[in-house]
Amino acid sequence: MSASFSKPGWSVCLWGLLAAALTVQQAPSLDAASHWSAAVGAQSHDKGHQALAFLPNEIWIRAGDSVTWRFNADEIHTVSFLTSGQTRLPFPVGCPGFTASPAVFDGSACVTTPPLVTGQNFTVAFPTPGNFKLVCLVHPNMTGVVHVLPAAAPLPHNQAYYNAKAADEANDLLSDDDSASDHRDNDDHHGDHDGDHDRDHGWHRHGHHGPDTIAAGVGEVSATAGGTSTLSIMRFIGGNPMVIRKGQTVEWDNLDPVTPHTITFGVEPADPMPPSGNVTIDADGARHVTINSPADSAHSGFIVASLQDQIGRPQTPLGVTRFRVTFPHAGAFPYICALHDELGMTGKIIVVP
Repeated sequence: MSASFSKPGWSVCLWGLLAAALTVQQAPSLDAASHWSAAVGAQSHDKGHQALAFLPNEIWIRAGDSVTWRFNADEIHTVSFLTSGQTRLPFPVGCPGFTASPAVFDGSACVTTPPLVTGQNFTVAFPTPGNFKLVCLVHPNMTGVVHVLPAAAPLPHNQAYYNAKAADEANDLLSDDDSASDHRDNDDHHGDHDGDHDRDHGWHRHGHHGPDTIAAGVGEVSATAGGTSTLSIMRFIGGNPMVIRKGQTVEWDNLDPVTPHTITFGVEPADPMPPSGNVTIDADGARHVTINSPADSAHSGFIVASLQDQIGRPQTPLGVTRFRVTFPHAGAFPYICALHDELGMTGKIIVVP
């Protein structure tokens, strides 16, 4: 969390900003009683905290009504309605393909946006009653539901309620730092020149007992009766820059339950999913590479936890959640997350003699 959020009253200011950001103007071409608005995603000022959520993630409307989702984050998301039993295809395949806005969904055919970001909108009309699951094809634990009631049915809430509910859910996600607080430690034994990162996120480096360790993202999944959402802290936490001596190894651990990250030195690959060819596998399953010069390139590929096991379904294999780099020579080694560097997820290792 950025230092400004730790000042007294920051949550009150954040609430006001979120309420303004998440209140979407109703389209003038549609009747206000039949048109609803909601939001997709929210983020902190520095973009480091990302709410991977539909806001609110549950809404009741009548058959014939429309909903417009406004995208409020620089992390990509989709608004997607799959048909019952449809296999979710790998991102970014879509349905396959994508749907133009405004769209119509009645449960018979898939509807999905392409990946969208801040300032973009997508409208869906719902002509028939039903309870329709809403998903993001980028983030597996980002779900919601649209309850479409018969045309004459009374509705439990109005638009003002949903605006307030969206702001409330976003505030709860972005202000939740529990995922990092368990690791709180003020140890700064490696000469961290950006101590605010350690104080804000509370990440404890375990360099005394093995490789110096950096958290490659922190996350936490939460739920309401309408679906699941995730807070993802998209930062390298635990020394930025981190100062080590030549010959030492640094380990990056992904502490986010759903969001993948990469550790990328040098040239960014066209396909960020697989590791670069110079990466080996340690006995415990961690990926490992040796970098001899700041001119070298090395890429971890996706490091991410496996999908959560479900009762009655096959066990999922372990994910690759660790990446190690050994630095035999002195120098400054900048690196990025190839997926989230535009959100500020960058770092540097300084190797001294």
